[in-house]
Amino acid sequence: MRLINNFLHRHPCHLWRHPQKRGMSYEASLQKLTSPLKDLVANAQADAGKTDADQAEVVGFIDKVADGDIVKSENLQDLETLLAPRTYLVSNYFTAADVALYGALHSRMSQLQPLQYYASPAITRYFDHIQSRPSVLIAAKALSPAFSFVTFDLESTPKIERKVDPPKRKEKAPKPPADQQREEPAEITKGEDAKESRKEERPQRDKKEKKEKNKETAAAAAEGTKKKGGASGASKPAEDDGEPVPSMIDMRVGHIIDVKKHPDADSLYIEQIDLGEETGPRTVVSGLVNYIPIEDMRDKYLVAICNLKPANMRGVKSFAMVLAATSRDGKDGGVELIQPPPGAKPGDRVYFEGSEYENAQPLSQLNPKKKIFETIQPGFTTLETREAAWVNPVTKSVHRIRTKDGMCLAPTFVGASLS
Repeated sequence: MRLINNFLHRHPCHLWRHPQKRGMSYEASLQKLTSPLKDLVANAQADAGKTDADQAEVVGFIDKVADGDIVKSENLQDLETLLAPRTYLVSNYFTAADVALYGALHSRMSQLQPLQYYASPAITRYFDHIQSRPSVLIAAKALSPAFSFVTFDLESTPKIERKVDPPKRKEKAPKPPADQQREEPAEITKGEDAKESRKEERPQRDKKEKKEKNKETAAAAAEGTKKKGGASGASKPAEDDGEPVPSMIDMRVGHIIDVKKHPDADSLYIEQIDLGEETGPRTVVSGLVNYIPIEDMRDKYLVAICNLKPANMRGVKSFAMVLAATSRDGKDGGVELIQPPPGAKPGDRVYFEGSEYENAQPLSQLNPKKKIFETIQPGFTTLETREAAWVNPVTKSVHRIRTKDGMCLAPTFVGASLS
């Protein structure tokens, strides 16, 4: 945060109040960069900032890169701290500031040995993510060898030892000196204290008893109304009461903005998925390492199930699940990500066709005890058209999975199961 605070103090607020001046300051900042870094930023098709405030931050970081301060050895620990919780420098999306910082770091990162870049895991992770973006790869290749691709041996990264602090021992309160214990006659003190204590406890006890009585009365009234068949006094049913239906599942379009292998599990990826939420991307753990290469995961749009209960996956909490299609021949036949239609944006609602499902609200969170997803999942499949769908096991009616822009598809699989 020190880097951002320093930037804000150095730049007057009028830079982000007037779009015209803001645009001029961005172009002026680019001109401060030296070639070939200036050419890299100009050709990488990166956003200059979606809001005035974001563009002000982009300008500030580009200025810092131009000054050379941000990548000096004495400032790298500050940069490591800044990048540790972030995917990108500004907000939660890719900007020109990321391209500028990547280019400024390139000379240093390309010369590091494994033990050196292991010591800065956040900078290494960030650098590798930015250099792997398609637009950066194209721009860097055009300027080769100035920005050649840097390969990191991330598989051998040492595991972080997590030390557990020993339980704290409760210290006994020291006894008061003997002369203080005999300041007043014990029987008088006890009698007065007890009397005052009873005065304070009586209103609280009466209030508690009254509250419990009101609860019992309300419960009895509700039970009586239920027996009489009246609806007005019945308690409101829980939102997941009744038979599980597919519209209870909250599905949305997601965009993978970062992906890496789980440090403690060879078969798991850890993804940062943008779901259009103000809180930023969600961390999602997927068991797809053995089925989908990491290159095919980067920058992908997908369908995510967002209301499963968060689960710990080998020490990393996962806050959603990606929807994938498994070949009708089983996992040995391959696994593919279900793709939203072209033009879909992170956070777009994904729903099931059918009047009974299209306008229904999903649950805020699926109750694991209700087995809602487990009940619905066997009906998930891909049709002859490769469209994802749910087939009602009772009526055999087909409900395709879609967004407002079109159908969600498997790249190649027909008759696949979805999970």
